[in-house]
Amino acid sequence: MAEAAEDPQDFANSPTAPSSHLHEISSGSQGKKRNAFAELMAPKPKAARPDASSSRSPAGVPSPTHKRTKNSGGKTTTRSKWSGALLEYIDHPDHFPQQVIRVTEKTVLIRDAFPKATVHLLLIPRSPDHYDLHPLQAFQDKDFLAMMRDEAASAACLAAAELQRNISRFSVSSKARNEAMDKGIPFDQLPQGRDYLPDIRIGVHAHPSMDHLHVHIISRDMHSDKLKHRKHYNSFNTPFFIPLEDCPLAEDDERRNTSFQNGNLAKGFVCWRCGQEFGNKFAELKRHLETEFAHWKSE
Repeated sequence: MAEAAEDPQDFANSPTAPSSHLHEISSGSQGKKRNAFAELMAPKPKAARPDASSSRSPAGVPSPTHKRTKNSGGKTTTRSKWSGALLEYIDHPDHFPQQVIRVTEKTVLIRDAFPKATVHLLLIPRSPDHYDLHPLQAFQDKDFLAMMRDEAASAACLAAAELQRNISRFSVSSKARNEAMDKGIPFDQLPQGRDYLPDIRIGVHAHPSMDHLHVHIISRDMHSDKLKHRKHYNSFNTPFFIPLEDCPLAEDDERRNTSFQNGNLAKGFVCWRCGQEFGNKFAELKRHLETEFAHWKSE
């Protein structure tokens, strides 16, 4: 099953960003020293206003393609089709400086326009031989899968650094490092801080909502005002979310089964952190997630 239609799901892209791993970020000093990572992740200056032929919407998100259909009364109507919107990031990444983080020869890394967690990125391949395929089919190509794993690992480092930049000032385990950085202690003498990379998840949905292949690179906290209903939550917290490291799936893997995955989306809610069950009480889950987020970021 697809993710929510009202969330044209995930977007982002920018033409010039290094793909190498980062050495350091400004973890406790928001607004002080601006390092390479902060420059990379910061929204880019708005581009000049496009002409009327541009496919970009005023908000910097690709305008939907449209299908003309007939309603029950026989009248022709036009409806939006968001599912193909990711193609614009593949073809014209330079049109979206607010969303694009990195463009390489093989992939585009963007911010999800409707993030379901503190950090939520999408890695989109640029190969026409693969991006129109279902991810589980595309990942049968071992060379393509190896490339996507490498690109995703690099993107996960960027995501972990962004997560650190956002929340490390609340972290007990990063306190000594943050204080040392504020004092200007050289990088190679800084005490060890919290490692945020294990808090970054990499994977695909069993039934993606968007037409073009994309890999989610998302922090595990599920803390976002864009998290609005059951499918949003369960698509990331049940086997509906398939870790990239599990691919390629065996032909008999139950995660390929549509009825199994529909069942996952329909499950009662379970907290990702403590395992508490909430049944169908989404509002109660959301309140609980606020508490868990506060505890998690303070670790």
